[in-house]
Amino acid sequence: MDTDQLIRSLAADNPHRAPRVGAVLSMALLVAAPLSILIFVTFFGVRADVMSAMRNPFFDMKFAVTLSLAIPAIIVSLHLSRPEALLRGWGWLLLLPVGLLAVAIGSEAMMAPAMPMTMRLVGKNSRVCMVAIPAMALPLLAGALFGLRHGAPSRPALAGALAGLVSAGLAATLYASHCTDDSPLFVATWYTLATALVTAIGAAVGSKVLRY
Repeated sequence: MDTDQLIRSLAADNPHRAPRVGAVLSMALLVAAPLSILIFVTFFGVRADVMSAMRNPFFDMKFAVTLSLAIPAIIVSLHLSRPEALLRGWGWLLLLPVGLLAVAIGSEAMMAPAMPMTMRLVGKNSRVCMVAIPAMALPLLAGALFGLRHGAPSRPALAGALAGLVSAGLAATLYASHCTDDSPLFVATWYTLATALVTAIGAAVGSKVLRY
């Protein structure tokens, strides 16, 4: 019996099947989500004018951007959880929020400005944004890293960074309902900085906990 046949025989004889990475990741995120939601409800909450804000297309744009980051990041992270997987051919998915932001910034630039560019860029909640998104992302990051540990990523730092993108995208979706700064310039600046911070944490932790 050659080695490959032996491995197949042993696998066939083993009644235990390891759970799929996608299932474990989904469950881990669902377990972590209530803690992130608790942080949101306790310290932030939905903005008071949310009903009128929903008529502002730039308010809706924030959710499109954050979800277009989180969902592709989940897809790419699951792809990279396999040891032979490469980022080539998949990285373009992570550019979707960049494209949406570029369109939104261009659309805002063509409109009569309601406030100066500096005010739109800095906004009123930049400090809150830099605290809120990482704080709500950390439980989700722990869940994402736990889920990806059930795979075998050959580049653990990159996989950890993608876990950071997943958690930051989901946390930013929560925060978007609190944030009263709807300008695409604000989102492109402060949401991106907060996401970069979480991504860096994910890469640093992932390089250790996702190594096999």
